[in-house]
Amino acid sequence: MRATVVVRLKPEVLDPQGDAVRRALGKLGFDGVKGVRVGKIVEIEMDEAHARAPDLAQRLQKMADEMLANPVIEDYEVRLP
Repeated sequence: MRATVVVRLKPEVLDPQGDAVRRALGKLGFDGVKGVRVGKIVEIEMDEAHARAPDLAQRLQKMADEMLANPVIEDYEVRLP
C-alpha cells in the first residue's frame, strides 16, 4: 500500500522558491501567473500488515509531524488510497 503526504508552506510564510518559479515562467512567456507555491510530495510504501492497522492515519500524521514536515512553517495533507 502507498500513502502520500503533501507538504506545503503555510500561506503566511514567504516562498522564495515559488517566487523564482513565477518569475521564470514570466520570462518563458507564461504571462498572467500571479503566484506559485512550491511544496513536496512524500510517498510511503507499507507492507500489507501495517497498511491494515486501525491507527494507520494517526501513525502517518505522527510521521509527518515529527519528520516529514516542519509544523512551524508547513502544513501537510495525508492521502490514503
